[in-house]
Order: sequence, then structure tokens, then C-alpha cells
Amino acid sequence: MADVDGGCGNMRHVGLAVAAAALYALSVPFSKLLIGSVDPGAMAGLLYLGAGAGMWAYLGARRAVGRKSSSRSMLRRDAPYVAGMVALDVVAPLLLMAGLATTPAESVSLLNNFEIVATALFARALFGEAISPRLWTGIAAMTTSCVLLTVEPGAGLSFSPGSLLVLGACLCWGVENNCTASISDCDPALVVAIKGAGSGAGALTVALLSGSALPELAPGLIAMLLGFASYGLSILAYVWAQRGLGAARTSAYYAVGPFIGVAVAWALFGEAPGASFLAALGLMALGSWLSLPGR
Repeated sequence: MADVDGGCGNMRHVGLAVAAAALYALSVPFSKLLIGSVDPGAMAGLLYLGAGAGMWAYLGARRAVGRKSSSRSMLRRDAPYVAGMVALDVVAPLLLMAGLATTPAESVSLLNNFEIVATALFARALFGEAISPRLWTGIAAMTTSCVLLTVEPGAGLSFSPGSLLVLGACLCWGVENNCTASISDCDPALVVAIKGAGSGAGALTVALLSGSALPELAPGLIAMLLGFASYGLSILAYVWAQRGLGAARTSAYYAVGPFIGVAVAWALFGEAPGASFLAALGLMALGSWLSLPGR
């Protein structure tokens, strides 16, 4: 595993991390648009199923033309990480979509940066990745930003249930990112295909058992296409980036994504930000900058 505050690393891996962030940034605002036509629980499953279906199709096409991956095959020792990755990706999108249903898209986009905090802390606890004083300061700034976004305006110390669900999703993804990093030297397309199919089927099953209904064909297919782009291609780029950067460092570069999501949400929904949101935005930007390696 790479140190959190090592060098900038291979610029190709940095570019992949930023591309992953930009693709994922589309998921929150466009999922918000679809939630009127797709139940939040079903949406969680369809996004991952779209990612898995697209990657399995890619693997089939690659095999058909005789191309082979240069990555190692999955081994028995990878099973715990694969199981953890899939299980956490069942829970996380269900929490995220449930939170998104009652929380503004721009706030959810910004809260997603708590995943950086969770990933860095779990990388430290589970794998001993180093965290510098600078990054600790960044973590404090991002955490404070999340508190501002989570407290309901005019409600004293009352916390928004939707925001807390989003933070719960970020905690799950913080552990999951470290599981994925442990198998990032395997074929990334295969990792994403397994992640998407397993997590999507699991999340959709949980949603249906909980009373969610399947959407009509058109919005369901749109949700899957969104999942292929914002989860499938994004995760593929993220896994490639982790090979050269490690879990915590990749997550730091990935921090640009929520700000893209905020911009897209403002363009789509046109909601004027309040003072607390702008303060949270500034703190999140500061924390994200402090979390960048090589500074």
C-alpha cells in the first residue's frame, strides 16, 4: 500500500482518479432527477447492475477479439476482500439513495467527500497507511463541513436524517475502497463486473423485499446506463488509479468529484445556496486541497 503523503505518483494514475471522480459526479444529480420515476431502493440496485452488465459485455467482447488482460487472476486469498467489497456495495447505495430522496442534490454531492475521510482513516487503521499533520487538518476541515451540511437549519442540534444516511454510505465506501485496493492488481474490468453484478443484485433484492417496485422499462434502462457510466466506467478508472496511488491517495484526487456534482446540481435544479452551505463548501474545498498528496 502506498503512503498517503508520498509523491504525486504516475500522472496517468492521477488522470484516471480525476476521470473516475468526474464520471461519478454525474450519479447524484441525475439520480435525483430519476427518483420521481424510479424508487430509491430500486435505483441503488439498477445503478450497480448497469455497471456490472456493461463490464461483463466488455469482458465478452475482449475475449471475442482475443485480447487478454495483463493483470493477475483472482486467487483464493482474495475471497475475503471480494466478499467485503460486494457486501459493502449492497448497503452503501441503498443508504445513499434513501438519503438523496430527502436531501438536496448539491448537499449530497458535497457530503460524498466524507468518503475521503473514511477511506483515509480506515487505510490507517487497517493497513497502516501514513497520515501527515497536513492531512489530519484536511480531515478536520472536511468533517466540520459535513457537520454544517448535516445540521438542519433553525433546528438547533437536530440532524438531518437524509444527510446521516449519506454519511453512513460514505463510511461503507471508506472500508470498501480499502477492500478494492487489496485486489487492485487483478483485472480491473473483472473487479468491476463482479462488484456491479453482485452488489446490484444484492441491493435490488433487498429493495424488492422491503417493498420497492421495479420501474417502467424506459427509466429503468436510463438508470442502468447512468450506472454504467457513473459507476462502471468510474470504478474501472478508480481501480486502475489505485494501482499506482494506493487507496487513500486515490481518494484524495477523487475529491474533485463532489464539486463537479455540486455544479451540475445547481445547473439542473437552480437552487440558491444558503450561507451555511457556502461555508461548508469553503471548508470542504480547503480540506480537499489539504488532502492532496505531494504538497
